Amino acid sequence: MRLVPRGSRRERALVAVAGWLVYLVLRLIGATTRRTYVNPDELRSYFREGRPVILAFWHGRMVMMPFAYEGQGACIMNSAHRDGALISRAIERLGIEVVHGSSSRGWVGGLKGLLDAHRRGRDLVVVPDGPRGPRCRAKSGAIQLARATGVPVFPIACAARPAHVLRRSWDWLSIPIPGARVVYVVGDPVRVAGDATAEDVERARAALEGELNRVTALADARVGVASDATEEYTRGGTLHRERREEPA
Repeated sequence: MRLVPRGSRRERALVAVAGWLVYLVLRLIGATTRRTYVNPDELRSYFREGRPVILAFWHGRMVMMPFAYEGQGACIMNSAHRDGALISRAIERLGIEVVHGSSSRGWVGGLKGLLDAHRRGRDLVVVPDGPRGPRCRAKSGAIQLARATGVPVFPIACAARPAHVLRRSWDWLSIPIPGARVVYVVGDPVRVAGDATAEDVERARAALEGELNRVTALADARVGVASDATEEYTRGGTLHRERREEPA
């Protein structure tokens, strides 16, 4: 589903051009980074056998995630505002389908789009702390999808060094430098029964959040990020931090 952004013709043209530029930057980073994987075997078996999965990762580590995907087709929900439209343009060019909605706006429509993509055989991609945070605090969307579909949620973390971390953004977006070392760590899948109660959903949500933070710490340690920096990142937050951009 291709996003048609709202707004003036000039604004739509700017989004299209900016989305193309973001795509080119992503391709450059993807082509030059050195990538390794930790604990990928179970997830890769799902990919090989064509069994559906839900992939979950933190918003701040999303830049390199398209290059970790080895399945037959994925779908992600993204917001329809201008920044979301720009990102959608870029990731669609990487072969990832986009539906529109977010946890703060249009969630029902986005959920229906994801469920339709699942019925068409797509893997689903969820960013549990998006689109506005708090950072590294999981909402229940991935768990609700798992309950509705019977599909396991695989937490994935990504860390890169060297990288620029945009600490003035709520998510502390990490942007690898071309040539960086990148490590992906796949966590233990979270499974949710179709008859799960509200309490079961909350336990699964907390388990997903904890596992994402655990594998984030492992990925950071593998590339040499200081443990106190990882702890500060995963501690979360709601406000933009008035700090200069710093290398990871």
